[in-house]
Amino acid sequence: MITQEQLDTVVGSTAYDKDGDKVGKIGAVYYDDATNQPSWLTVQTGLFGTKETFVPVQGAEISGDRVTLQYDKATVKDAPNVDEDGHLAPQEEEQLYRFYGVQYTGGVASGQAAGGVATGRHASDVETRGVADTGRAFDRDSDRDRDRDGVRDDVAQAAVGRDTSGPTTDEAMTRSEEQLRVGTETREAGRARLRKHVVTEHQQVTVPVTREEVTLEREPVTEANRGEAYDGPAISEEEHEVTLHAERPVVDTEAVAVERVRLGKETVTDQETVGGEVRKEEIELDRGDATLRDDVRGGRS
Repeated sequence: MITQEQLDTVVGSTAYDKDGDKVGKIGAVYYDDATNQPSWLTVQTGLFGTKETFVPVQGAEISGDRVTLQYDKATVKDAPNVDEDGHLAPQEEEQLYRFYGVQYTGGVASGQAAGGVATGRHASDVETRGVADTGRAFDRDSDRDRDRDGVRDDVAQAAVGRDTSGPTTDEAMTRSEEQLRVGTETREAGRARLRKHVVTEHQQVTVPVTREEVTLEREPVTEANRGEAYDGPAISEEEHEVTLHAERPVVDTEAVAVERVRLGKETVTDQETVGGEVRKEEIELDRGDATLRDDVRGGRS
């Protein structure tokens, strides 16, 4: 059970369901008017935390800045939509108790936000909205529905809000509707990395090579070479030798830098279509003889 001393750490903490899934941020703690004990937490859910959902304090556990609820995430998000205006009416609280399967004792409006409404992590961040304490106990003798409209007369007279009628409301009825709020979030979509490894391939290169071949050259004896021709014995045996040369290919390798490679990123914009269910209110005029439906687009009946 969350106590008054833990209020500073509860508001603004992250709420998780009983399975460990993140639900949202704690927005406020509501205290019972009769016992002054914490009875409800509000959790900011929905897209960008735009929805404030009531969850019973009963069974909640606190560990640091982590609050674990005893309900799963889907149950919390499907809770009845109750306006978070600093105080819970008995009808609203009964509806919430019925949804969460908690026994409702009834009779007293139990839900004034701590210190008005707690909106921050620390006591210095607490903001008071100045909501009057309407959680008084009702006299059982006056707890009657005189006009048989399904609402106790004392509650109807004390009720103030956009969806109620009575001496404390104006002459107009407010029609509201939900609107889709769409945004984007950045998350990791994948990873790319460069790796370098060595492969061996066979290459063929044509290289010109030269070689020497022996040829037999003959020249006649003339006056120019007569002296060389008659030099030596007239008849003899003799040997001449010549060395032949030839080129052959020599293969070697050399590592040469050829290019630089790096990873880069570019942003590509795509178009995606998203949708969701939204609710809207329609107003009907009941004149007894006919029922006229308000044209929600142009406000014509």
